[in-house]
Amino acid sequence: MRPDLVPLLWEAFGETLYMVLITLAVGGFCGLVLGLGLYLTRPGNLLANRPVFAVLNVAVNIVRPVPFLIFLVAIGPLTRAVVGTTIGIEAFTFAMCIMAAFVFARLVEQNLVSIDPGVIEAARAMGASPLRIVRTVVVPEALSPLILGYTFLFVGVLDMSAIAGYLGGGGLGDFAIVNGYRQYDWAVTAIVVVIIIVIVQLVQWLGNSLARRALRR
Repeated sequence: MRPDLVPLLWEAFGETLYMVLITLAVGGFCGLVLGLGLYLTRPGNLLANRPVFAVLNVAVNIVRPVPFLIFLVAIGPLTRAVVGTTIGIEAFTFAMCIMAAFVFARLVEQNLVSIDPGVIEAARAMGASPLRIVRTVVVPEALSPLILGYTFLFVGVLDMSAIAGYLGGGGLGDFAIVNGYRQYDWAVTAIVVVIIIVIVQLVQWLGNSLARRALRR
């Protein structure tokens, strides 16, 4: 890779880090709330509410399967209304946050459903409130798989940031396309691929380690 591209590579790395961290923080939190809402409002659960569950379930089923590239275009009017533009890092980060929230919501719900109902019933029999049960029973019981789910979300968000780069959203994806693919410089593309692989491997190792530690508690 040419030496003059090194500063641009670092800038692209910073842009990707910005998009991914913001999306993980905002989208991850919103996804956790949505997932808890899906779990708690399921028929027969702590806050059973069939209409609310139906609305949340349909919303997740509509958004989650849509390819991110199409999703970016589809929510263009909403992005423009909130961010003021449909291009650039802020616009793509906004779209990534929404998509990540709905993807993570389903992961959260699936992990929480696997909790032994007997544990929750025991807490209810002791007079614990729904909020206390969520805080002291539900989340701790599902902590290990939730960590793994969050790790999976990171990989998905990193993929989304690369797709955003294809549309000029900046980051490593944009750097690889503009300075690698379009310039027929395969060394640049290879370096970006290696960087992404290293990042994913490090995050996966960290996620697995934290999940194992949470499982032993």
